[in-house]
Amino acid sequence: MQPSWTDSTTRSRIGRLRWPLCALLLLLFLTWLAVSPAPSLAQDIPVSTPTPTGDEQPVEAPDSVDVQPQARDEEIRMRLQGILEATGWFVNPQVRVDEGVVFLNGGAENAEFKTWAGDLARRTTDVTAVVNQMEVLEPSVWDFEPVLTGLEAQGRSVLRAVPLIVFGLFVLVLSWLVARILANAARESLRRRQWSPLLVTVGARGVGLVILLVGLYIIFQVAGLTSVAFTVLGTTGLLGLILGIAFQDITENFLASIFLSIQTPFEAGDLVDIDGTMGFVQRLTTRATILMTQDGNHVQIPNATVYKSNIHNYTSNPNRREDFVIGIGYSDSVAGAQEVALQVLEDHPAVLDDPEPWVLVESLGAAAVNLRIYFWIDGSQYSWQKVRSSVIRLVKRAYQSAGIEMPGEVRELVLPERIPIELHRPDGVRREAAPAKPSVEEPDTVSTQAEAGLHSEAEDIEEQARRSRVPEEGEDLLRPTED
Repeated sequence: MQPSWTDSTTRSRIGRLRWPLCALLLLLFLTWLAVSPAPSLAQDIPVSTPTPTGDEQPVEAPDSVDVQPQARDEEIRMRLQGILEATGWFVNPQVRVDEGVVFLNGGAENAEFKTWAGDLARRTTDVTAVVNQMEVLEPSVWDFEPVLTGLEAQGRSVLRAVPLIVFGLFVLVLSWLVARILANAARESLRRRQWSPLLVTVGARGVGLVILLVGLYIIFQVAGLTSVAFTVLGTTGLLGLILGIAFQDITENFLASIFLSIQTPFEAGDLVDIDGTMGFVQRLTTRATILMTQDGNHVQIPNATVYKSNIHNYTSNPNRREDFVIGIGYSDSVAGAQEVALQVLEDHPAVLDDPEPWVLVESLGAAAVNLRIYFWIDGSQYSWQKVRSSVIRLVKRAYQSAGIEMPGEVRELVLPERIPIELHRPDGVRREAAPAKPSVEEPDTVSTQAEAGLHSEAEDIEEQARRSRVPEEGEDLLRPTED
């Protein structure tokens, strides 16, 4: 039986995840080793007291130094003299014993060595008293032995820390590799879910950051610096709070960019109106939304303002309704004027039949009946400004051809009462009225040369945007538009 395509795909996915899972299990095992207590070996392994040498601090003097019972003073002196010279801690040590009283002379390198010599003599058998007359030698100004001793101690500390450093580097590199692998896997998973670029980046980096923090915790735990790690994390959290308050606007814009990426109220190339600014969307960064207006200007609007403002998206629904008002005389038929305007709308190639256009009576003016004409256009193909201009021009021509009067505005002049008005000419000559100006026939073309066609200018503005300099640097968080 041949394996199905689904089985092969499943095995392929499992094969890709094999190494990340192995690395993650190894990291968890190291974490368990770090947090588990080490077994105590104090009861199994005997501990012996080291013999003091010249470069170590003096150990506690023995409780007693046995000599032959009823030892003579000379035997005590020789025993103590040999011990003091064997240590190498004293300069010209001299021991004198008289009737069990020990007199110590010479020089000691420090006060601890002097005290140690006195305790040694005091605990010797048959010693009745100790007179410690040793002098503590002051080190020479040119004595570099303390410096060399300190350097030697630091060198030993570094050598003892080499295994810990190697382990820390190993855990750090392993954590980085696991973080990178899991971050890439998370990025691919989120991309398949068609998340916004910002959320994909934040999610992938969040996964990687968690793995790196686990690795750092293991290193601090093994080094015995867990309390220091928690202190640093606490200080970092407090510092983050202070910086968040100080950079409130930047944080607000960043959070608003995340919400805009999730909700996607617009995409690149959409014609929107945000906070009174109309333009085509170019970019969405972590700080601002960039529009190119119909005048060819770049406008940067902070994301916090975009998120809190009313957003009019004219591209999400390509159909757009336009309207205008035209007045007819009282002596003309309203129904006839409606039919004439409706016929113009039905014959216009840019006006949609569905939804159907309307010609409604809006109001009765002082000298005209005002009609409001509604019509729909496809905003993705036609410019609403050009189509509106064309429809107004053709309706005016149709009314003129049908003999429908379109009176202008009437202004009323109010004069005080009892003021006689007399109109006469100074020369007394009566003049004939000037002949009426003949009406000019409007062309019946859908678009004139001045209107430059009815097509949308979105492509022209997009071409200008490609040629212009981008005013806002940073990654574009908008999803790429599909052709």
